[in-house]
Amino acid sequence: MNYRPLGASGIRVSEIALGGWLTFGNAVEGDAGRDIIAAAFDLGINLIDTANVYAQGKCEEALGEWLLGRPRESYVLATKAFFPVGDGPNDRGLGRKHLFDQVHKSLRRLRTDHIDLYQCHRFDEETPLEVTIRAMDDLVRQGKILHWGVSEWSADQIDRCLAHCGERWERPVANQPQYNLLQRKIERSVMPLCARSGMGLVVWSPLAQGLLTGKYRPGHPPPTDSRAADTRQNHFIKAKAHDRELLEAVARLKPIAEELGYSVAQIALAWILTHQEVSSCIVGATKVSQLRENALASGIKLPAAMAERMEAALSGVAQVAP
Repeated sequence: MNYRPLGASGIRVSEIALGGWLTFGNAVEGDAGRDIIAAAFDLGINLIDTANVYAQGKCEEALGEWLLGRPRESYVLATKAFFPVGDGPNDRGLGRKHLFDQVHKSLRRLRTDHIDLYQCHRFDEETPLEVTIRAMDDLVRQGKILHWGVSEWSADQIDRCLAHCGERWERPVANQPQYNLLQRKIERSVMPLCARSGMGLVVWSPLAQGLLTGKYRPGHPPPTDSRAADTRQNHFIKAKAHDRELLEAVARLKPIAEELGYSVAQIALAWILTHQEVSSCIVGATKVSQLRENALASGIKLPAAMAERMEAALSGVAQVAP
């Protein structure tokens, strides 16, 4: 496993991170989850990502149980807040009260005394930016979080945040956007802004929820053990898993992967890691074998010509910035 700086934080994180969205506390529980966590450590993965809303808090609870007893310095723990967690008027957003309430609840569920990276899960249009920044600054000063970051903020929102922070308030050190071969909208403005500002990119859905593994084939039903066949999963993957044009484009990656001696998933992850702005790719796993395959993408030296062939294969279906 190779490691990269998490922006200007001084923390180094594994190129492949383990996330709990749609898996832990939901599709994966008990010994199966414990085995995946053990495998992650064996593979050198040190960044674990979750959020307060994943499985309505059960993801954090599961991770708190499975990480218990492991040296706290051996892993980097990231979680998030923003989305509604209840019906109350202060059960959502990035206001000071909600952030403090949710930090305390996340700390209890995760069974830890600090969170390494606390992220604003989305931008809050209803809360003044300075309120959020001051709350994050205070949480850092209190030692409840070490650093803070954002997720799915636009370049303008990030730029305004950094201007507000200046040299006085604790600045965000990371951004968690969606990024993969099919979703490349951040390349035009978000990616260069983060690079200039010392913010590491920890990207989510690097395999487009499994579409970039090659397991969904045009004209065939989704595999029975796939997310698209699971009634508990979201509708995005179900629709995309039946998009013939998209699946035919992804299928064009298979001969490239075979030529390189890797799986489609591995070269899709390796393509992301050709971008030095990226600190880590968050993968999910329901099986140890999946995690092991994805972790092996770290360190793959993808030739520039092959990266260009991959981009060309998906040129008709990839979403890029205008």
